[in-house]
Formats: sequence, C-alpha cells, structure tokens
Amino acid sequence: MVLEYKVEGGDFTQAGNVSSSVKKVLKQLGINPVVIKRVVVALYEAEVNIVAHAYRGVVTATLDDEGIRIVLDDEGPGIASIEQAMVKGYSTASKEVREMGFGAGMGLPNIKDNADEFTITSKVGVGTRLDIYIHYV
Repeated sequence: MVLEYKVEGGDFTQAGNVSSSVKKVLKQLGINPVVIKRVVVALYEAEVNIVAHAYRGVVTATLDDEGIRIVLDDEGPGIASIEQAMVKGYSTASKEVREMGFGAGMGLPNIKDNADEFTITSKVGVGTRLDIYIHYV
C-alpha cells in the first residue's frame, strides 16, 4: 500500500494532518499501538519540518508486511550541516516559528530516536530528503 500527501510550507493550520491520516490507516490495519506511536512521532516531526522550513513537500508512506517506509522530499533551503542539525536543541527556525511553539531543535533527533532506519540527504538551495523505516515488530 502506498499513501502520498502534499505538504505546503508555512501552513501551520495543516501541520499534523499527514501523521493523523497515516495513524488512522495503521490503526485500521491493526498495527501494534507502540509501533503506531513511533510512526506518528517521527512523521509529525518530519511533517512540521517541511511546514516550518520548506516551500512545499511530498510525503510518501509505503506499507508492506514488515514495516512502513516514509520518504519526505521537500523543496526548500536545504540543510547546510546535517551533523549540526542532528544536535539536540540546534534550530534554524525563524522567530515567528518559535513563537508558535515550534523550532525547538528536537525534530531530527526525535525522528532518529523513533526510526529503525533513518537517512537524511540535503542540498543547499534545493531541498531535503528524509527516509524513515519503522518495523512493525
């Protein structure tokens, strides 16, 4: 099963809709609630990163018998230093984003902590790709 969603940068009213939709599908499939929580945390953080930092993005969730792969491709400024971005508390979020309660610098570390496999690639001035895999068991 493949699910695809579009995410618009800057639209905080829609932030969390993708993770809610995927959560609903996983519940309907009878996936373990502990796994669902890990998926939702990782996906929500990644989704909010698109909204906070990019112009737009696409989320593709592919479910198979063993787990879920979530790929998020965004068009945006990219990440100059992935190593630095992975440091807990480091953030490039704007003042406005922080005032809304986002941008604490925990997104990428939270994704990594909840994923069984996680890769991130980015090109400055082009965008970022997150590839997250979470096993059902």
